Amino acid sequence: TLGNVVLGKIDWGMCDVEEINMKTETLLKNVQTGLPVPLPGPVKRSLIKGDFLYFYYGCDGQDDRGWGCGYRTLQTMASWIYFNCSPHKDHNKIAPSLPEIQQALVSVGDKPASFSGSKEWIGTFEASLVLDYLYDVPCKLVHVRGGGAELEQVAVEELHRHFEKHGSPVMMGGDRDNSSKGILGVCTGTNGSYLLVVDPHYFGSKLEKTELQMRGWVAWKPVSSLDRSSFYNLCMPQTDRKRT
Repeated sequence: TLGNVVLGKIDWGMCDVEEINMKTETLLKNVQTGLPVPLPGPVKRSLIKGDFLYFYYGCDGQDDRGWGCGYRTLQTMASWIYFNCSPHKDHNKIAPSLPEIQQALVSVGDKPASFSGSKEWIGTFEASLVLDYLYDVPCKLVHVRGGGAELEQVAVEELHRHFEKHGSPVMMGGDRDNSSKGILGVCTGTNGSYLLVVDPHYFGSKLEKTELQMRGWVAWKPVSSLDRSSFYNLCMPQTDRKRT
């Protein structure tokens, strides 16, 4: 999880960046398709628009269990930008590697040089810096102090507006609930709201989309199930002017 900060250098082995990029081409695309609507009756539903790849622990050969979930959610967001936005300065790459994400944060002055090669986690603020620096995509950061209750009252409408206007995946993280989550949609009915969550914490061999859904790695989660004593931060890429 994001809270497990482990200091020290990573042994990246003999796997270079180009090899990592080749491995990402085998990742599953649009893992949320086929999921049924979570609420009966009339609902308001706003979803991601366009293609993306599902990144998760170890998917590129780098074992980042315990600290890399924020990086993986960021890679999922970057893949959406790659597929759906006009060409950018790094347009030949589906998503930055973990070392490239760390180097970007050093380059913009947010992290010291010792951050490169470390096992330190990143959150929504760092994700916003990387997307702006590598892809020229600014992000809106929304801070939700009151946990699940305030998410229901305030952030749900913010997410509806985001998906209708921008259509890009959102990154969510918090303090007590410090596991990074990708948000791909929101559904609201008379019995509350659900978030369409893509979870980067899976580790293992590649699963088919139906199995990922069955195991809950991509699923509609009730907002009421979120930690009520945790604050949450949302990172929303502002991509409406860059859509192709």
